[in-house]
Amino acid sequence: MSKTKISRRGLLGVAGAASAVSLFAGPWKHNRVWAQGAAKPLRIGITADASGMYANSGASDKRGMAMAIAEANERGGVLGRKVEFVHIDTETTAATGSRVAERMISREQCGFLVGAVHSGVANAISQVAQKYGVIYINTNSSSPTEAGQNCHRVKFVFDGNGTNFAKAAVKSAIERFGPDWMLLTNDYVWGHDTAAATKALLKEYGGKVMEEVLIPQGTRDFTSALLKVQQRKPGVISAAIGGDDQKAMRQQVVQLKMGDKPAWINSQQDWDDVYGLPIETLFGVFGTTWYYRLDLPGVADFVKRYQAMYPETAMRSPGNVFYNGYMSIRELLGAIERAGTTNNIAVIKALEGHKISARDRMQHFDATIDAQTHQVQQTIYLATANKAPKEKDDIFDILSQAKAEDVRDTDSAKLCKLESYEQTPTFDA
Repeated sequence: MSKTKISRRGLLGVAGAASAVSLFAGPWKHNRVWAQGAAKPLRIGITADASGMYANSGASDKRGMAMAIAEANERGGVLGRKVEFVHIDTETTAATGSRVAERMISREQCGFLVGAVHSGVANAISQVAQKYGVIYINTNSSSPTEAGQNCHRVKFVFDGNGTNFAKAAVKSAIERFGPDWMLLTNDYVWGHDTAAATKALLKEYGGKVMEEVLIPQGTRDFTSALLKVQQRKPGVISAAIGGDDQKAMRQQVVQLKMGDKPAWINSQQDWDDVYGLPIETLFGVFGTTWYYRLDLPGVADFVKRYQAMYPETAMRSPGNVFYNGYMSIRELLGAIERAGTTNNIAVIKALEGHKISARDRMQHFDATIDAQTHQVQQTIYLATANKAPKEKDDIFDILSQAKAEDVRDTDSAKLCKLESYEQTPTFDA
């Protein structure tokens, strides 16, 4: 298994060379003759964060992909070819994401790119990928823009987005806790677009936004925002705060004894952001796409495989980010096998509209890779803190599960304009 790490300074040093390579003319296949040989490994570029506010999630994302690749190689690879991966830290910054994508395609000879948590980074990677026609799987970015105005023919989005989670939670929260809401919003694309989806649903169901407080990325002191909450006394706080910012917020909310009132709706709760924190910090209701104790076929075995492959990992149970990373590789490699080729257009067509059974997804309902937006339409779960855990890691109490059609992001479908197959460069990886 090939692994590459490169420092930020080293990456900046090769950026000029990578740009020069990217200027070649004609389809990529004419410049990568070796890629035609079936004996050559199939190379995947893992674009997961290893630093920045989503470093913990990036580590889980990478572990999920690595396990799926290892299992594929144990079965003999894909189309008789071993699968290798290269990993370079995207640093949770869009500019680095662009440089990493250029290097992986132009220098590391990767035929596919997979991974992201920060939506701005995912968008940057996908623009580079579309330029070359390289299929890019966005594993864990949740902004509606990823399957909306920033969609691309080569990009596939595997996570639920802010609209999906809002549709699962907003109406019932208004009915139970009242129409007066405050919004705490991370000041970047995911936060803004998730808040926009919440606002639209509040308007539809008779709620109102008393105030929205923008939270800069990297915030560690939430005192001023929480004082505003205490002053305004909303019935509900809708928080679109992610990564390390969310950890800090949750701990300070508990310190101020504000976890029980007002009601908290957190758009999405990534496992990595709360793992190891005291259970009292897991206040409110939040969304997720998967949980390691779902009573469904395959889940227990999946957890055992994770624990066997990563016996030294402090996180002893896999979460939704790991799950998305694993599933993205599995579906990508499955599409290559169905296509019978690594031709990018053929693999794109094998992914588009592909239906995945609930059993194979280890979710409650069947899923589909939407042919129009390239987002995986899947089961969305709402959860809260588990006050009666069966074991140490059993910290989620799953409250409900929604079918994909009940929480579909119809606005993204209206905004997404995929490039045509003819507009997308073609090559064989």
